Amino acid sequence: MSTPTQPASGTTAVGAAGDRAGAGSGTGKADQATLSVTDNRTGRTYELPIDDGTVRAMDLRQIKTDPDDFGLMAYDPAYTNTASCRSAITFIDGEAGILQHRGYPIEQLCEHSSYLEVAYLIIKGELPTKTQLEDWVHEITIHTFVHENVKEFMQGFRYDANPMGMLVASVGGLSTFYPEANRIHDVEVRDMEIIRLLAKMPTLAAFAFRHNMGQPYVYPDNDLAYAGNFLSMMYKMTELKYEPDPRLERALDVLFILHADHEQNASTSAVRSVGSTQVDPYSAVAAGVAALYGPLHGGANEAALRMLRRIGSVENIPSFLDGVKAGEERLMGFGHRVYKNYDPRARIIQKHLDAVFEVRGKSPLLEVATELEKRALDDDYFTSRKLYPNVDFYSGLIYEALGLPVAMFPVMFAIGRTSGWIAQWLEMVEDSEQKIARPRQIYTGGRDRDYVPIDQRQSA
Repeated sequence: MSTPTQPASGTTAVGAAGDRAGAGSGTGKADQATLSVTDNRTGRTYELPIDDGTVRAMDLRQIKTDPDDFGLMAYDPAYTNTASCRSAITFIDGEAGILQHRGYPIEQLCEHSSYLEVAYLIIKGELPTKTQLEDWVHEITIHTFVHENVKEFMQGFRYDANPMGMLVASVGGLSTFYPEANRIHDVEVRDMEIIRLLAKMPTLAAFAFRHNMGQPYVYPDNDLAYAGNFLSMMYKMTELKYEPDPRLERALDVLFILHADHEQNASTSAVRSVGSTQVDPYSAVAAGVAALYGPLHGGANEAALRMLRRIGSVENIPSFLDGVKAGEERLMGFGHRVYKNYDPRARIIQKHLDAVFEVRGKSPLLEVATELEKRALDDDYFTSRKLYPNVDFYSGLIYEALGLPVAMFPVMFAIGRTSGWIAQWLEMVEDSEQKIARPRQIYTGGRDRDYVPIDQRQSA
């Protein structure tokens, strides 16, 4: 339904209202909050239901200039103000600096939980009992090995292949080893593939690292915990048994927790979009790894580390910050599209820096990072722009202390994020509202052109 008003020229006026019927949508809910939209091209008014602070984009389609009109669309490059799904996995309040998984604060999870316990929480919805956690850890532990053909496949890469490129290919390749994985609506099959993905991701990542370093691959050690086993596969040399330092093991486990899930970011959206085709979970997660390969997503901590190296010493910080204000430098590791406050993950990482440096030696860049943060947070130029340290500001220092090349930084990110990708994929599969992803476009090209034979064409 619509209500005629005085016509105007070419604009659409909007206004929020409550306790009115949803006239334009046909919902008929008398107490439904609505948005009144007046199309000044036609003078018609529509009332769109407001649900959870959103209006449905399809409700705009009823707004037409004539019956043959396609209807109004929303234009939102990069989906910066578009909710593509309903999710119960991760809650973020960027203004307050809050991050929760299934309602549990990230601070409590990092203090009390292991990564596999958090993975269970975000995938299954609740914290496990002692028996459930023991069974979960056991199942993941006994599936850490990969088929020997996977090892041969990875050995086919160039000696200096980027480990993220290797990870993209090998994760996607797992779908050929488990062809039953495409039965995504079979709960038992689905549960098995979830276990395999969590178990084998660190193995593939470690193989990619060893390949890049020109070292033989190390098989999993099922006597070790998740993070400790990963350290063993990366660093074991001639010793009969690798014993991970508990401080490094705990710091790495916390880093995995911090990266577990972060709402609808680029890689998670890629997993959901590809997964909406009902492809197997390995292929969907490979899409997430590919998105994380991009420097704007998975390369932020590398960029922060390069910045700290370029600054070099505390004495150079004032001139660097002046360069930032003049638009000549970029302050990497500060600010976030979601957080307009201190990223809670950054505070947690800081607590583990000293433990890692006790084992590996203190980074000369730590003093630079600490002083840079202090000066930036004391400067109204940065705080007024909501530029606070994010998770990437300090994580690169830990990865560097672990002896990792920068090409491995996003690989570490991918290991932790695997649980989030799986949880988001599973939620999408079970969501009756979800369909195959198919965004619209605004066409800007030519129309109704006649074909020109090649001998009559002029060069553009």
